[in-house]
Amino acid sequence: MNRPRPLLSLAKSLNSYAIFPIRSISSTPSLSLQTVDSNPPPSPPRTLADLRHRLQTEKPNLSDFVYSVEVGTKKKPLPKPKWMHATIPGGSKYTAIKAKLRELNLHTVCEEAKCPNLGECWSGGETGTATATVMILGDTCTRGCRFCNVKTSAHPPAPDPNEPSNVAEAIASWGLDYVVITSVDRDDLPDQGSGHFAETIQNLKSLKPNILIEALVPDFRGNSHFVKKVAKAGLDVFAHNIETVEELQRFVRDHRANFKQSLDVLKMAKEYAPMGTLTKTSIMLGCGETLEEVVRTMEKVKEAGVDVMTFGQYMRPSKRHMPVSEYVTPEAFEEYRALGMEMGFRYVASGPMVRSSYKAGEYYIKSMLEADRAKVASLAQVGS
Repeated sequence: MNRPRPLLSLAKSLNSYAIFPIRSISSTPSLSLQTVDSNPPPSPPRTLADLRHRLQTEKPNLSDFVYSVEVGTKKKPLPKPKWMHATIPGGSKYTAIKAKLRELNLHTVCEEAKCPNLGECWSGGETGTATATVMILGDTCTRGCRFCNVKTSAHPPAPDPNEPSNVAEAIASWGLDYVVITSVDRDDLPDQGSGHFAETIQNLKSLKPNILIEALVPDFRGNSHFVKKVAKAGLDVFAHNIETVEELQRFVRDHRANFKQSLDVLKMAKEYAPMGTLTKTSIMLGCGETLEEVVRTMEKVKEAGVDVMTFGQYMRPSKRHMPVSEYVTPEAFEEYRALGMEMGFRYVASGPMVRSSYKAGEYYIKSMLEADRAKVASLAQVGS
């Protein structure tokens, strides 16, 4: 990727973009956070136009802001910063989930993508509740994105016709309240896997009507009929990842994917899904993006009506994949979270170890959906 390192442009851009609340961050390895503005924060902007005006007119002194740390060179790589260390998988819940997946010949994106949170999520972590993101339609993708560790082939094996019922059986046996179902891209199939998605969701809802289902879907090449089929299948959260900023799409994703197509999918999902269904997307940082590009991308995602957005650090799965441009600091991730909430997203998860499917965010979304439905039920009761 022949793009300039973003650090200098970020340092300059921070003089014209104010991400709130304003903080000063030391340049020491500990990156301690100190509040420097004791005045009450200004009132939130009511529109994106108001926010743009505020970003352009308020110019705080952020010369000490540490946005990222370098990754070194190919010959002299620097060690990962301390905030990027993951939990080693283990424990009885982890073992039980893995055994059930192998028994039913199911796959998870947690394993295929070498997710750094696998140990925490499968073992239960602080909450004691285990979660996993089940991957349907096989473990081989028809696309070759530069960041992804999933196997690729132009002609993967045919999907298992028993998979929708097996997935429903497995998830029901775990006793989960919230589950994420995702898949590889299947450009080789006539409906690109949309029917398989819909059947899996419907089977699971029939076994466990109260379970909350998030479907993290491919772009279906922007086909409205396939998007509609999944959006109306009974899911609660329709998720599709744009993966990176608009300017880096062709460097990071497969040539069959693009920013506009992904935004159109999210817009269609909002139109077709029943009222109350949330839409969600995610991007990786550390791919060579600049702050200005991230902010512009956030604005366009918000304008598309997306409810939830997540930010995480890109981690190179192997030497065959796209290199990491930089490790973005936890403090910078927090600034993006704060800005996203000011823009009007209902929820923003942002941190080095956050992934598009991450149990902390999923349980917040679960609470949000339950609160929405309780409010609707209360209003209906009053109206009757």
